[in-house]
Amino acid sequence: MFWADKIAESAQGEQIVNDSKTPSGRVHVGSLRGVIIHDVIYRALKHAGKPVKFMYGVDDYDALDTVPSYLDREKFAPYLGYPLCNVPSPDDKATDYAKYFMGEFLEVFDYLGVKPEIYYLRDLYRTGQLNPYIDTFLQNSHLVREAYKEVSKADRPSNWYPFHTICENCGKIATTVVTDYNGKEVFYTCEPNATNYVNGCGHSGWISPFDGNGKLPWKVEWVAKWQLVGVTIELAGKDHSQKGGSRDVANAICRKVLHKQPPFHSPYEFILVNGTKMSSSKGVGSAAKEIAELLPPELLRFLMLRTQPKSVINFAPNYETTTRLFRDYDTLIEKYQGVTSESGEDPKQDKELQPLFYSQLTDEVKTYQPFDFSTLISLLQVPHLDIKEEIQKRCEQPLTDADWEVLHQRIESAQKWLDDYADEEEKLVLYFDAIPEQVQELTEEQVTYLGELAKNLEAAESWDGETLQTIIFSTSKGLEMKPANAFPAVYLAFMGKSRGPKAGNLLSYLDKSFVLERIRGAVAMKQGAAV
Repeated sequence: MFWADKIAESAQGEQIVNDSKTPSGRVHVGSLRGVIIHDVIYRALKHAGKPVKFMYGVDDYDALDTVPSYLDREKFAPYLGYPLCNVPSPDDKATDYAKYFMGEFLEVFDYLGVKPEIYYLRDLYRTGQLNPYIDTFLQNSHLVREAYKEVSKADRPSNWYPFHTICENCGKIATTVVTDYNGKEVFYTCEPNATNYVNGCGHSGWISPFDGNGKLPWKVEWVAKWQLVGVTIELAGKDHSQKGGSRDVANAICRKVLHKQPPFHSPYEFILVNGTKMSSSKGVGSAAKEIAELLPPELLRFLMLRTQPKSVINFAPNYETTTRLFRDYDTLIEKYQGVTSESGEDPKQDKELQPLFYSQLTDEVKTYQPFDFSTLISLLQVPHLDIKEEIQKRCEQPLTDADWEVLHQRIESAQKWLDDYADEEEKLVLYFDAIPEQVQELTEEQVTYLGELAKNLEAAESWDGETLQTIIFSTSKGLEMKPANAFPAVYLAFMGKSRGPKAGNLLSYLDKSFVLERIRGAVAMKQGAAV
């Protein structure tokens, strides 16, 4: 049984699945893991016939704590410490900073078929919906302090109150410290040294904490959201889920102050880019929108779901990782088609196939005739090639409209990868008009190999990649030559470098007459230079 189906099986009564995000900058692809995990739990509960809602909160009352590298620092530095919803938008497409970056992220939601009910913290605060919880936590600030002390060993002063006002003088929310509450108003000071990234103005005074004049610290706010929204299931990332961490503190506050059980929780791991955890505000990693422009939606969902939530995903859109992702997905599609057409067994019972079902945008698996993605990348780089004609020629069966729909999407993905992610050494640069000068690097053994290879290729009855790969390999074996010495000779003759894509596929993209002429020309050039 898939992990989400296990959660759904044990759930009793109506369920509210919740997730949230602070839109501090361009939202990175790592944040999509939580989105997809909660979406899949929601879908699993629906499949189980249990009443469920999926909610997604935008924590836009959090403070702007850094200016991302891709924004104009001079424009945004004056707003450090302000609530994100009070910071201007980077352009006129949105009303404010938070709506700008969240709008970009929500476009990815639509792309991935994720459809939660969206709510903004600004609305919960400004309309007074959080007022009762603000009062409760301020009245019981001693219990909140106890929870911090007991769980995370964080010692708060006896006059510390769990609230941050928006300073009436400077507009910052990050620098205000509340030290008293009389049941109607809080006393606060905008402390000059409250944070290490912006200074408070020093203003102090009494102000009502209600109707949007400030916010709860986020661990306390988390608990208030659970109760107001009615959350029953909310998972959290590993950083928040460690012993004594944010989730443990929130759980303790929930029990100690509200006398309620916290929602179901299970931690999930990070998405790393080459071993580095991604950050929105620091601009580290690939933006969710950018990766959505690279990967078809089913593939992006599959990236999140083929690995168990408690296992790290190390993602980088390089050649090896990207092509393997497509290949692994195609393998499951072929297996699914085999199971459904031949055995008659329920494919949902196959553990290997389970991620495939939740990778779809709907409840139906979209099948197609797979076509190797790495081959598409190569074909797009061959000049004067009719890509559609070449694809059809290489397919065993005629392509249907459904097949072409997938292929058009993948052609766009392959071109996007070439344009934005491919290193120069990964690109297929073929020398058509002249033999590369690098053939002068060929050894005598390699020259002999190329001569023999030309004879064997001329006799080839078929010109497909696998057949040519076999000839390339068997020629080296017949000369008792190591493939590691033979294959670079082929690449040098056509690309001017010693490495490249699968050699058999490379030659299959080219006319037979051109291949034979080029190999013999490379041999003649090297032998002429030797004379």
